[in-house]
Amino acid sequence: MPDRGAGNVVRVLGLPDSIAVALFDLDGVLTSTAVLHCSAWKHAFDAFLAERDGDAYVPFTVQDYLTHVDGRPAVDGVRAFLAARGIDASSAVIDNLGSEENAVFLDGLRRGEAAAYPGSVRYLEALRQNGFRIGIVTSSKNARAVLDATGLTGFVEQRIDGVEIDRVGLRGKPAPDSFLACAAAFGVTPAEAAVFEDALSGVQAARAGGFGFVIGIDRVGADHAAAMRDAGADIVLGDPAELLPA
Repeated sequence: MPDRGAGNVVRVLGLPDSIAVALFDLDGVLTSTAVLHCSAWKHAFDAFLAERDGDAYVPFTVQDYLTHVDGRPAVDGVRAFLAARGIDASSAVIDNLGSEENAVFLDGLRRGEAAAYPGSVRYLEALRQNGFRIGIVTSSKNARAVLDATGLTGFVEQRIDGVEIDRVGLRGKPAPDSFLACAAAFGVTPAEAAVFEDALSGVQAARAGGFGFVIGIDRVGADHAAAMRDAGADIVLGDPAELLPA
């Protein structure tokens, strides 16, 4: 448990005194893989849309990613985006799009196109040094590979990822199931855990789960910070390191 004695360690790290566990989304919060995912989804969706609609197709955008795909399990994200475009696709099409995105993403990961954000690493180090426990909650089925590739594996005590979500049959974000499962793995109540999220669906999930503190991470700009506040974030930062002392 964090030291709540002299020095006000918990307050220095920007978290309420009730918090013992920090739960992090992975892509876009700790690692730059959200950018890689967005690019991979654009590759998959644009190829599909171009084949379907020809030269009249409307390309997949960053806003499409943020609104419909980011933070969700791949199948849910594909369904949400296609539904927004008025497309009723078969399960085979949905699965093929997910497989194509995953292949492009893994190619980028193998080429070293992902890294841990330095500020996030500094904040993880501070949490660990001050006795907080750290978990990862992500819809990605590649979480282990991403953690290994970015050097973050050693920080993580519990991980609920896309593989575990499928194995147990949890609902994906914006349902709170995956965050609740990680809190339970630590043996804490949601009120004793803080959530760090960059996806609207993740912020919604943390708020729905009754977590003690919800931190939005905005690496996008524009209206994303306001959207995260509307979704239930207690505060919105550009990087977790903003919670560290100057």
